[in-house]
Amino acid sequence: MKRMVTVALFVLFAAFKATAQGGGEFTLRGTVADSLTKEGEAYATVKVAAKAEPDKALKTVLTDKAGTFRTKVGGVGDMTLTVSSMGRRPVVRDFTVEAAGSVVDLDTLLIAAAGNELQQLVVTAQKPLVKADVDKIAYNMEDDPDSKSNTLLEMLRKVPMVTVDGEDNIKVNGSSSFKVYVNGKPNKMMSDNPTEVLRSLPANSVKRIEVITNPGPKYDAEGVGGILNIITVGSGLEGYTVTLRGDASNTGLGSGAFGTVKSGKLTVSARYNYDYDDRPMSTSDSKMLTTGNITSSSSDVFGHNESKGHSNSHSGSLEASYEIDTLRLVSAEFGLWGSYGRNHGSGFTNATMPGTGTELYAYGTDSRSRNSYFSVNGGIDYQRTFANVKDRMLTLSYRISTSPQSSDSYTDYTGLRSTADWQDFIMRMKAQRNDGSQNSEEHTFQVDYTTPIGKMHTVETGVKYIIRNNKSEDDRYERLVTGGDYVADTDHSSHYKHRNDIAAAYAGYGLKAGKWSGRLGLRYEHTEQKVEYLLGRGADFSKGFDDIVPSASVGYSLTDMSNVRLGYNMRIYRPGIWFLNPYLNDSNPMYISQGNPDLTSEKSHSFNLSYSNFTQKLNLNLSAGYSFTDNSIEDVTELVSDMALVDKGLQNPTGKEVMYSTYRNIGKTRNASLSCYVNWNITSSTRVYANIYGRYSFLSDGSGLSNDGWSMFTYGGAQQTLPKDWRISANCFYMTPQVTLQGKGVRWLDYSASVSKSFLKKRLTLSAFANNFFNKYINFSSTEEGATFFRETSTRNQRMRFGMSVNFRIGELKADVRKAERAVSNDDVKGNK
Repeated sequence: MKRMVTVALFVLFAAFKATAQGGGEFTLRGTVADSLTKEGEAYATVKVAAKAEPDKALKTVLTDKAGTFRTKVGGVGDMTLTVSSMGRRPVVRDFTVEAAGSVVDLDTLLIAAAGNELQQLVVTAQKPLVKADVDKIAYNMEDDPDSKSNTLLEMLRKVPMVTVDGEDNIKVNGSSSFKVYVNGKPNKMMSDNPTEVLRSLPANSVKRIEVITNPGPKYDAEGVGGILNIITVGSGLEGYTVTLRGDASNTGLGSGAFGTVKSGKLTVSARYNYDYDDRPMSTSDSKMLTTGNITSSSSDVFGHNESKGHSNSHSGSLEASYEIDTLRLVSAEFGLWGSYGRNHGSGFTNATMPGTGTELYAYGTDSRSRNSYFSVNGGIDYQRTFANVKDRMLTLSYRISTSPQSSDSYTDYTGLRSTADWQDFIMRMKAQRNDGSQNSEEHTFQVDYTTPIGKMHTVETGVKYIIRNNKSEDDRYERLVTGGDYVADTDHSSHYKHRNDIAAAYAGYGLKAGKWSGRLGLRYEHTEQKVEYLLGRGADFSKGFDDIVPSASVGYSLTDMSNVRLGYNMRIYRPGIWFLNPYLNDSNPMYISQGNPDLTSEKSHSFNLSYSNFTQKLNLNLSAGYSFTDNSIEDVTELVSDMALVDKGLQNPTGKEVMYSTYRNIGKTRNASLSCYVNWNITSSTRVYANIYGRYSFLSDGSGLSNDGWSMFTYGGAQQTLPKDWRISANCFYMTPQVTLQGKGVRWLDYSASVSKSFLKKRLTLSAFANNFFNKYINFSSTEEGATFFRETSTRNQRMRFGMSVNFRIGELKADVRKAERAVSNDDVKGNK
């Protein structure tokens, strides 16, 4: 009897084991994602075993680049899945398979960084700083130690496809016409004043920067160079956490704080930054030589100017999200950027007779000004996903923004003297006050819908309507008697309104089949413009136009680590308020400028081919591009008789020759470019890198004015991680003169070094930094040339900078502010860059 029972138990056990492990196959799928960033964990190890024998794997697979896995496993019953990845805490998930042929979807498995510290063995690895997609390149700012001490503007020099020259002028893909987003939403203040705003933003508040070089149809048609999308740290952090920062240098100081807190389904984050910037004295010398027909109204003009100033900037944001349920999300945000500055300058100008050097006139200047820039943004998004179709999404969005700006400047003229022939000209130089204000207010409504079709296809579509009201008021006052009061000069003042209504619709198609991926898009935009003059010269007008904007891109994965991408896009520029403003600025009668209300949108076509290879040792991105524009907006300067400016609004002309600058749709540009980004991790603690951009440009005004030539930008450096959390880095930047329609820009050479030390499990970081420490001043020059003149400007600036910074993080990470994946993105206006 006992023997029979034993045999029966053995048979039952064998049957059970066969059922659990050999009773057919089931399909297992899921996604492994980082618990903080929600990004897919590439090449994680996924092991499946019977729960009764966890050490005996039934199947082991790796996740793909997106962190997903799908495999067939033999057996049914109780199972255990284990996910492991270097530097990560293992994830263990139990599940039950009811029958062979089942499909088990584990959805998203969140994996976190390992919290334990090994006493005997330390394994270190450097994350790739750059990732490439079919339409964008992303630079991981968080993984760069230099971000602990530098501003975001300084760090931009490391970002592929971006250049920042010594005067802090930014270009994306070789163009100064680009747009800036924050967390996928446009920021008008940053787009209109990128240098000032990004200079005040600490790099350690940014998680990554995305350079969108092939904007798809969902983006507005504006922005030839592309889009800089700044993803802040707050969009990825989970839980209650507070980060504090402070820095001080010989040119200013700054401080900031960021925090996130969660209560139930509501999550709120807030950020605040303050920076004070002291701009030391800079000097410039200029000469303007007449090269054409010499007459009694001609002159060679020489000038010397000195200026200094300071500014205070504040920025803050408040973001919140509320999960109504697993399928519905409401998110809202509010942001404020503001800057207030003062400047003071003085100079001396004298003019001589061309060829003889006989003095014709001379005067001194003393100027002071104050200005303010603000941008207030707010928006709300409702996102609806669908349980029956993964990745199907409907988004409703509303956004409001306003950007008030103001300036108040005073110019006094001293020591006026002239010959009798130039007496009338020199007497025009009266003490002046110019009081200006501008504002742009926007209301935007948008609907977006995207849905997959099968496993390989995606369709997206949407509509958008923008109501934009711009206004500009420029008032001039003159002091007719020395020491007297300022009197309003309505003849030189200008008030006007500019209304823009833009309706848009788009459709896009995406395909992913094996190693191939591609996107096609078409966008239609209708614009209505109305300009009304309230004060000053100018006739009211209105106009409307239509634009059809195509885009296309295709990518091929050579391996899991490398790919090639080919793209085409058409972009347009609508001139902003600064380009259109007809206000005639003749505060300096020798140099007169104004905007042009007759400007139309310019159109640009660009093609690009890129290759990327990202491994743990080597990150490489190579790009080649070609673009052309036939009606670009150019700043054109001419030497003309001031009699020709009477119909432009000039009062009391004297017949003398003056410099006149305005904007025109005359540019014909052809650009061929090559760029290279390389990051080589020589060892796990040593990194060298270089970011190189070269371009050949041909520019023409369509008639006799043209220029062409090569220009190059290069930025490189090295970083070394030392024992006990010490880090050092050294960087160098060099740029050749940039080609312009009427001359060449400046040549730049900068260098920097920094050292940092982390404490308290990397919660506290102290850094010291120095820039251009061998030379206190830097000299540079630029040229400008026309049919009848040659102009050269030489400037001397203090570029030496040194200081210290501190960053301290407290709290635990448990929640994040979720954001709608689709939101309003206004990027359709060309700013004053």
